Amino acid sequence: GALSVAVACGWAPLPVSIPVVVLAALGLLRMTERSKLGADAAIAVVSASALAIGIIVTSLTTGMTTDVDSYMFGSILALSRADVALSIGVVLVLFGLFYHQLFAITFDESFSRATGMKVGVYNTLLAVLTALTIVLGMRLMGAMLISSLVIFPALTAMRLKKSFLGVVVLAGCLSVVCFCVGLTGSYLLSLPVGASVVVTSLVAFLVATVTGRI
Repeated sequence: GALSVAVACGWAPLPVSIPVVVLAALGLLRMTERSKLGADAAIAVVSASALAIGIIVTSLTTGMTTDVDSYMFGSILALSRADVALSIGVVLVLFGLFYHQLFAITFDESFSRATGMKVGVYNTLLAVLTALTIVLGMRLMGAMLISSLVIFPALTAMRLKKSFLGVVVLAGCLSVVCFCVGLTGSYLLSLPVGASVVVTSLVAFLVATVTGRI
């Protein structure tokens, strides 16, 4: 939705979409904490509504152009050096600095709260980091496929590793490997990059599931 409004108004997409998505992430966090609506349901409501609003805004203003198509389904050409620097300089650095706190609230939020940890602050940080990852990933995978880029590597890693650190490291490595394989396959077979990466991640997940059972 934010991307569509930015494109329709002729604004730079990232400066508009990043604060909007961060606010949406914080809103989802508060919504799940203070209401009976589950996290999955809240995410579905917000994401589906934003996507519908974005499509309507686009169709009423600029029309479904190539630029919009790249945001919907991703385009590696849409990535810039600033996007890469932001993902490395902000997301990875902050995650590394607050790794132990994020691990604590992820593993046992109630115990973390009982020990005096500022759970709300670190939940907010986690929401912001996730929002930044989603916005940056949409440039590559598109709004339709970004969730798979976030979910598949983690699910695959959890089939093979048991520790939090092991899952985090393996998920990061898997995402890079699957992206490289998917990118190469899309070039050789003339396929969309986003879809190729998702299919590669799906294959890795199925292999890990079978391996884990064995």
